Amino acid sequence: MISRLRAEVTGRVIAPGDDNYDEVREVPNGAVDARPAVIVRPTNGREVSYVVGVARESGLPLAVRSGGHSGAGHSVVDGSIVIDLRDMRALDIDVDGGTAWAETGLTAGEYSTALAAHGLATGFGDTGSVGIGGITLGGGIGYLVRKYGLTIDDLLAVELVTADGKLLVANADHNPELFWALRGGGGNFGIATRFKFRVHHVDQVVGGMLILPATPDVIVGFIAAADGAPDELSTILNVMSCPPLPFVPSEYHGKVIVMALLAYAGDAASGDRALAPFRGLTTPITDMLKPMPYPDLYPPEDPSYRPKAVVRNMFLDHVDREVAITILDTLEASDAQMRVVQLRVLGGAMARVPADATAFAHRGARIMANVAVFFEGADDKALRTAWATDFAAALKQGDAGAYVNFLGDEGAERVRAAYPAPTWERLVAVKTKYDPQNLFRLNQNVPPAQS
Repeated sequence: MISRLRAEVTGRVIAPGDDNYDEVREVPNGAVDARPAVIVRPTNGREVSYVVGVARESGLPLAVRSGGHSGAGHSVVDGSIVIDLRDMRALDIDVDGGTAWAETGLTAGEYSTALAAHGLATGFGDTGSVGIGGITLGGGIGYLVRKYGLTIDDLLAVELVTADGKLLVANADHNPELFWALRGGGGNFGIATRFKFRVHHVDQVVGGMLILPATPDVIVGFIAAADGAPDELSTILNVMSCPPLPFVPSEYHGKVIVMALLAYAGDAASGDRALAPFRGLTTPITDMLKPMPYPDLYPPEDPSYRPKAVVRNMFLDHVDREVAITILDTLEASDAQMRVVQLRVLGGAMARVPADATAFAHRGARIMANVAVFFEGADDKALRTAWATDFAAALKQGDAGAYVNFLGDEGAERVRAAYPAPTWERLVAVKTKYDPQNLFRLNQNVPPAQS
């Protein structure tokens, strides 16, 4: 099989024993140490199609890697054929037309930096090294979510290799039901090789990091201010143990603090007015808010930093004083090296899209919450998993949903939580049509209907 792949694929084919095998199979998730049967790095859609055919004939599991950030470890799997898209990075920007075609080996940072040279942007997440493939197919909640919606709200077309090896285009006019499913349904329906995005004029943002003391009043006040902010402002509130950051006074290191990330997509004067309520909550520990190019919102990353973490995701209706106290008390009681509750106030443009317009159906969700904790070894993982699960249960409110991009390896029930019943039924129908044998199953899986 490997010799056949090497004969037909112009890109790299990497097998166990090759010099760079260990380097190429590494992913950002430190808990993943998988040894695939072969890693193929195609250079175009035709080669992706060929490898899909080989995988289908071989019966080996087929994994797909864009940036490799799968929380469930789906990017690289033991004994699998991995289609690693990182050598497919072409980007064609139509400045006048307001669109961009992007191959799915690009990272969010690479795409955003290229567009920023033209004063343009498409919203992704909050981490530059994330591949645009996975984050887009799952929805895309980031720094422009309130102004321009989810990433999929700017997705105009997808070039896709399906389970039968066909290379097709899905958009509003061609394969529209597949296009609906690709906008939030994850990697269940094929391998996306290119995306066509709508782009927006974003000359600069006003934002960055604001670190505040962690008190119930600060947490409740921050959420209220974010909820009442103009759509141009999107925020991420992290209540967390403070790492030893050089720009934070040492007396706060290891203590629970509020680390907020804010982004106002507009001019400096309006941005300062929108940020004033957050600065006024209390005396900041560190205030790094300023005008900047959009890509500067992505913090520098160390490729060797590969933490092991347990994450639990949910949607909340409100964060009042009682919820804030629960967050602080639970974080303070843990001795984990790193623990965090992340709160993202949603709404704005995201909420104005009908719930059934895309496979991401949580348009009315008010706040997205993540509970995360780092662990060391297997014994520590069990302890931290129980803590995160209990913590999430204590925060749970009326919305039983979940965001598929932030799910770990949590089982079929949690995948169902990402999709309300009508959405799930439509996804199953699309899956049954395009992947009846469930070739694309290394994902948050929507199984096809049984014959």
